[in-house]
Amino acid sequence: MRIIVKTVSAVLVVIGCVWVLQGINVLPGSFMTGQTRWAVRGGILIFAGIAGWVTANRKQRQAN
Repeated sequence: MRIIVKTVSAVLVVIGCVWVLQGINVLPGSFMTGQTRWAVRGGILIFAGIAGWVTANRKQRQAN
């Protein structure tokens, strides 16, 4: 189960980074380019991914 949570968390962080870069107009070529709302949503995804990763690691330490 931890592997799945870590994988999903990593994917969330990667997608969040792409959304932030498109939202702040660094990564052009999409309807999201230059729109601040996508940068904010990307930041939320990054935070959720990091929180999921930390939670998965915390569960691992408690199991040992």
